[in-house]
Amino acid sequence: MKIAITGGKGGTGKSTVATSLALELSKKGKTSLIDADVDCPNDHLILNIKREKIKDVYQPTPKFNFKKCKKCGRCSEVCRENAIVFVKGNYPILIPEQCIGCSACMISCPYGAISKSRKKIGTIYSGKIKNLDFLSAETEIGVEEESPVVNALKDFAKNKEKERNYDFVLIDTSPGTHCNVISALSGVDSAFCITEPTPLGQHDLKLILQLLEKLKIPSKIILNRADIGDKKLIQEIAKKFKAEIIAEIPYSKKILKAYSKGLPIKHESIEKIAENLEK
Repeated sequence: MKIAITGGKGGTGKSTVATSLALELSKKGKTSLIDADVDCPNDHLILNIKREKIKDVYQPTPKFNFKKCKKCGRCSEVCRENAIVFVKGNYPILIPEQCIGCSACMISCPYGAISKSRKKIGTIYSGKIKNLDFLSAETEIGVEEESPVVNALKDFAKNKEKERNYDFVLIDTSPGTHCNVISALSGVDSAFCITEPTPLGQHDLKLILQLLEKLKIPSKIILNRADIGDKKLIQEIAKKFKAEIIAEIPYSKKILKAYSKGLPIKHESIEKIAENLEK
């Protein structure tokens, strides 16, 4: 079973829930936790895992041969990311930060003036705590498009899943509904949306539920800090999208202290979710 821990809004407790649920599930079967928030991975900090570098992630980039280039501008026309600037009568200019490595310019150049180079865009790490296997990735500073790093992480995870035959795979996505999140959600069986009972929590929960609906991924809601706001805000959205609220986690000093010490939370709601998944 492959489950995404996601949510439209940042700071709702995704990583807190993901790490705690992963540890609880690891007591019941072979479990893997994948931290797919490649912009700001922090699951290893909560679990106090010392990560080990597995491999670097590279992305193809164009290399121009101006001896062959005829200044036709075709490369700039096909670049959907606007990573190639072309002014008539001049050689094209590459903006490396904008390039996502799609190779369209290399394929379309009628003069064979563009060859393939590469640049490092991220690093994949692994770790282990008790019976829980852990994978994460981190994007290089300055890289604009991070979904290729997520895809590389998931490709690496697939091979490991075949070897280990996990009972549970949890994927902790980044907040939001952008390309990184879509890449992380691809191929999951269901998604748990973590939210809070606030107007912002309601707004962003609606966005992630709309995305999951389009991706045809079954979704459920976990309400964190459930006793500090207005639950009706979340209940309205849950009813609209027919998404069940499967757990409520209170605002607790005990949870805060555990989080500050790098310890996963322990709460009956997490244990209940794990038991239901096991069944």
